[in-house]
Amino acid sequence: MKTIFTCLVVLLLFTTCKKNNSNDNGNLPDVELKNRVVVSGLRFPWGMVYGPDNFIWFTERGGKISRLNPSTGQISALLTISEVRENGEGGLLGIALNPDFSTNPWVYVAYNYGSSYKEKIVRYTYSGGALNSPLTIIDNIGASSTHNGSRLLISGGKLFISTGDASDTNTPQNVNSTSGKILRVNLDGTIPSDNPYANNPVWSYGHRNPQGLVQVGSKIFSSEHGPDSDDEINIIEKGRNYGWPNIKGFCDEAGEQSFCSANSIAGPLIIWTPTIAPSGVAYYNSDYIPQFKNSLLLAVLKNTKLMQLKLDNAQTKIDGTKDFYVNAYGRMRDVCISPEGKIYVCTSNGNDDKIIEIYK
Repeated sequence: MKTIFTCLVVLLLFTTCKKNNSNDNGNLPDVELKNRVVVSGLRFPWGMVYGPDNFIWFTERGGKISRLNPSTGQISALLTISEVRENGEGGLLGIALNPDFSTNPWVYVAYNYGSSYKEKIVRYTYSGGALNSPLTIIDNIGASSTHNGSRLLISGGKLFISTGDASDTNTPQNVNSTSGKILRVNLDGTIPSDNPYANNPVWSYGHRNPQGLVQVGSKIFSSEHGPDSDDEINIIEKGRNYGWPNIKGFCDEAGEQSFCSANSIAGPLIIWTPTIAPSGVAYYNSDYIPQFKNSLLLAVLKNTKLMQLKLDNAQTKIDGTKDFYVNAYGRMRDVCISPEGKIYVCTSNGNDDKIIEIYK
């Protein structure tokens, strides 16, 4: 009897230990995270893409586009755009690479320009270690010293562009304005025939300042800055209204319900009050760091951290959040992931900014 009891205790302890040292991703054990600075001495890096050449392509707000070798930390300068005008939070911002880069090596960037201060999206062609042949995809988007959006994403052969309200709350609910929107255009800047409004780049509207865009399966998620409350994560749907400035966060305040019902407002998955200033977001689904599998990884500015947002199996809800590197590196602007599963985060402090690698 004592032997049987001892065996049961050992079995129970083994099961408990196995449960406590594993996660729900095929029972792969959690791994210890390590981090290192790949490069420092940057000034406001804003957008990052892990390229098909295994280099990180990134922008700096003052106008520089560069490639970074993540193994050596060596930077190769590609282009400094003289037209970029830095103003407050404005300047050279988002970047995207054509997924079919080997056939058409196109690089898309968003930047602010001009004395009247506007935003444009420009496509360059990469050849001979440089960016050439600029093609304006769309311009005359409202810009300001704050609320410029500017995240770029290519999905299904279309370019998605997040735009802020440029500090003008009259624009987000106006579908004839390109501010406060998620825009969708063809890769040459023409308007897709299946956009919700004919001859109009608007895909969704009612946005304040969406600074993150990422594809997860067939869905597109965005992160969005609220005013003094209600930062959001949203799933972006064709033709939907996301409420700003009439609605902040959920439709849960007096007077909001009627507007939400009348305008079929799409509610967020999660909100943060007090605000955290969520910025770039990436989707992690690698076994390399199994505890991050099926999660959004969010770069956070105000609360100076990287945040894991664990998705449910249907990828329609956020099951929980966890913080990493709180106050370790300061404000975090963007995040990208290598095919191997290593994570790269850039800071946004303006003084000796860094790109950090998270690995096991």
